This record gives sequence, C-alpha cells and structure tokens, in this order.
Amino acid sequence: MKLGVIVPQGWTGEYDGWEPERAWARTVVVAQQADRLGFESIWLFDHFHTVPKPTDELTFESFTSLSALAALTERVRLGQIVICNGFRNPALTAKMASTLDTISGGRFELGIGAGWKRDEWNAYGYGFPETKVRLAMLHDALEVISRMLEPGKHVHATYQGEYASVKDAINLPKPINPTGMPIMVGGNGPNVTWRLAARYADELNLDGMSPDEVREALPTIRSRCEEIGRDPDSLSVSAHVWREMEEWQTGGSRRQELLGAYAELGLSRVMGLSHAFAASDDALEELAADAQAAGIELSA
Repeated sequence: MKLGVIVPQGWTGEYDGWEPERAWARTVVVAQQADRLGFESIWLFDHFHTVPKPTDELTFESFTSLSALAALTERVRLGQIVICNGFRNPALTAKMASTLDTISGGRFELGIGAGWKRDEWNAYGYGFPETKVRLAMLHDALEVISRMLEPGKHVHATYQGEYASVKDAINLPKPINPTGMPIMVGGNGPNVTWRLAARYADELNLDGMSPDEVREALPTIRSRCEEIGRDPDSLSVSAHVWREMEEWQTGGSRRQELLGAYAELGLSRVMGLSHAFAASDDALEELAADAQAAGIELSA
C-alpha cells in the first residue's frame, strides 16, 4: 500500500487568519517536503468555500495550485481528491488534465466525483441539482473525459449525452503515459458511483471509511466489476482518511495500527490531511515514521 498527503490549501480552516502569500508559501513547503520524504502522492481538495460552513477564509483553487506544485516538485504524483464534476465543462476538464499532465511530466491523476457541497454550487451560480441528476451528469462527464483522454493517434472525440457532449473535439496534448491517464472516481455510493467506477475508472476512492467499513464494502465493489465482466482485481481501491479520525490525528501506535489495517485489506493507497501539516514540519516527519513502522515503504 502507498501513502499520499493532502496538502494544506485552506479548505478546512488551517489557514484562518493567514495572509495569502504566507499560506501559499506554506503549501509549497509541505508539498516539497512530502516529495523529499518519499510519500507517493500529493492531493488537493476541489472546493471554493471552507468546511463545514462557508467563512471568510482563503481556499486555493485546485487546478491552478496543482499546476504550480507540479513545477515545484520532482517525483510525487499529483491529483485532486476529488474534483467536483459540476464545476467545469468535462471537455475542458480533460483539456486541463492533459495539460497538467504535461507540466508534471506524466505525474497527474484525475480524481472526479459528483460533488456535494450545496453552498458552493449555489454561491457560484451552478444551482444544486438533485443527487440523481448530479450522478447522471457524472456519467456523461466520464464518457466525455474518457474519449478526450483516449491514448493513441485518434485525437477527435464525439459523444452525445443529456448533460454533456462533444463533437469532433481535439484534445492535444495527450497524456504522457502511452496507456492513458489514471482516472479515480471518488464516492461511497454502491448503486451508482461504484458502478461508474467499475465501468470507467482505474481506481475507486472511498471517502472517510474506517477499515471495518472498507471490509464490508469490498465484496460489493468486486460485484460491480463482475456485473460488467471486468476483473475486480483491475480496479484499485483507495481510502481518503478524514482528518477527524482520531487514530489518524493522534499518530504513533494508533496511527500505525490504522495504516496497517488498511494495508491488510489490500488497498492500493490511503491519503489524508492533518491540520498539523500547516503548523509544523515535524508533522510530516512523524507521519513518515508511522508509515514505515506500519510496513509502508516510502520512495525516498
């Protein structure tokens, strides 16, 4: 199992009261430290307002931030956990993703979900469609994005959906990896989201599930692949560890046990944020030590 770091960007209030220049400098320091310490990946949220309630605090936008971090790091993979599909035209998302992939030297992975934070949708003028519609929008987006990012010489994409479509759309540059860009679908919905992951994704990211909850979910996830004749082992499963999880924040033996439990389940990776990342360089050093104690090999 691999371990990723969610880099501070302000969404969870970690930059409350900070000046933007100071906050961005800290984001860069944490990203570069994660790169240097051997963490597998760095991630950002795709949000505009703070959580749980919108407050007048800075939150850096994800695509522009990742583009800068791509140029300032060398080894780590980069992505969002996960983008809100409704915030961008999916063809534009594919264009932005492939451009960011080139900037990063092939290190970008596209994480995507249906979106959920109502206040952001309404404040930014998107409206807030019901869940069924947002999931249908995600389906159409995955069709468009998959066709736009399709590797090989074919560069024109066409798809007609209810919520998204492209016609003879050219997307160059293509992803650097000749097999294509990894796509990660995020969400905990077994009926729709996991079926979309089985059909379109390389990875399913489970949001905030404990090891016990992941254990209960895995048979259903496998069945979603089997329904369409896909080898379940070809769909990686990862977990976003919520910052509120006590074992994660406590560190030491409790965090080591948590990471070991995820690893025993066969997860491909976990990723998480701690408020301490913004406050101290020691926080990432301690996480790296806990990971190694749990048997997770870092790349440094």
